[in-house]
Amino acid sequence: MTRQGPIRYNAHMKPAMTKEDAHAWKERWRAIREVECEELRSTPIDTKFRQLASMMQTARVLGWHTSTPEEIEYIRQLWIRLKSSSHDPR
Repeated sequence: MTRQGPIRYNAHMKPAMTKEDAHAWKERWRAIREVECEELRSTPIDTKFRQLASMMQTARVLGWHTSTPEEIEYIRQLWIRLKSSSHDPR
């Protein structure tokens, strides 16, 4: 199915975004990003840990698995290689 002729816009659709609109939109999101970054910086580590633990538990309960046993073994082998190549005697 191919479209014939120009695209017609519904009267209820907003007009295209102007350069000024785009700049204002980008600035709003920049401000939001700044606030979010500051919130993350000021969040205590124990709160971040509890949030992470909660997300991981939710994933387990829902049966979401992001790694197969093969992937886990591959990563384990990479860590073993990394540790054996370091000069750290531990």
